[in-house]
Amino acid sequence: MTEIVQQPRIVKMLNQRAHDLLLGHNFAHQQIGFIHTLEMDYGEPLKQRTLLEVEVAAQQKRKLKSTAHHKYRAAASEQLHKAIEKMMSKQLSDIDSVIQNTIGVEDSVCAMLDILATKSASVGRLEPLVNDLSWLGRELVTLVNLPYYRNQRSKNTAVKVDSPALALRYIGLDNLQLVVPTFAVRHWMPYSTEPFSLLKRRLKESTMANAIAAQKIAEVNEVNPSHAFTLGMLLNVGQIALVRLYLKVFEQIWQRKVQFARTTANKGLHTALLELKPDPLFLTTLLSEQSLAISAKIIEKMAFKYLPFNSVMQQLVNGVEKGDTALPLTQVMLKARCYSQYLTLKQHQLVEPDETLSWFSYFKFTKKELKALQASNFNNLAIQID
Repeated sequence: MTEIVQQPRIVKMLNQRAHDLLLGHNFAHQQIGFIHTLEMDYGEPLKQRTLLEVEVAAQQKRKLKSTAHHKYRAAASEQLHKAIEKMMSKQLSDIDSVIQNTIGVEDSVCAMLDILATKSASVGRLEPLVNDLSWLGRELVTLVNLPYYRNQRSKNTAVKVDSPALALRYIGLDNLQLVVPTFAVRHWMPYSTEPFSLLKRRLKESTMANAIAAQKIAEVNEVNPSHAFTLGMLLNVGQIALVRLYLKVFEQIWQRKVQFARTTANKGLHTALLELKPDPLFLTTLLSEQSLAISAKIIEKMAFKYLPFNSVMQQLVNGVEKGDTALPLTQVMLKARCYSQYLTLKQHQLVEPDETLSWFSYFKFTKKELKALQASNFNNLAIQID
């Protein structure tokens, strides 16, 4: 009984820890409660002169001033983030605008993903859509011209490819089911995630790991692996939206408040604002509490005809209703997200063996699934170009 009660708490804790790690290794450690200290042994304690009375008074004055400044800065940050939260809430209520203006999802991408999910898919149907997406055309041409893939092709065809149409034919439909969603999600990633310097890279890595884990688990359970991979890539689109939106809104409101403080000659407020940066605690809370629901709304707006994602996303967001059972693809996605989070936490030594055991037990991983996952490469797409 105790184990049954503890497992959901451990799962929730590790999910939050994985979100914390996106924003930085040190931040994740701080959230766990680790205190980093540098213990230095100087042997005999050094003799210190007695402070003069005037120095004691000056020290206390500086301490009071510093405490007052920290309180002022905390108040300024609270007011700033109240305004940010209000603006973000307003913008997130218009998902169409988030899709178009914040992430930049083109209709042609959604159409391509849908076509690739059908048995009638053909390069001819994809070609005009790729022609509408210059960035995707460039990515495909670059991919087939990589030395690794040029060497895979026969000597007679190992020439440099210079057109998206030819690149499509070389890559082939089976590979495109992996390549198109991967390139699309990479294209939607934020250009910069400063001051969280590693956030962009970790978003990419966790998304790729999630998609590959979903594909491998689906293969073991005879669920459509292409559907699983595509949804695995799209699952983090809510994180992408929230990161981009938060950093953009922070900058807008911060600039506005700095200008106000400067105009009104409020030196204290101006100084406090200049010290403020995007808050990792605010962002990690956003990601853990809202990203999955935002992903579900975005995927629904993509209006896929042939990709059965909406029911799965509703189960992921709301849980499985009493009396119902989780859809096979829902079960795949739950396990894939768990395993991709496990990989990154393990890499940074932020998950214990007993936590892992409880985590995997909660999601009912089978030995066959774990064996397939342990043998997988989560860094690169496993494709062959003939």
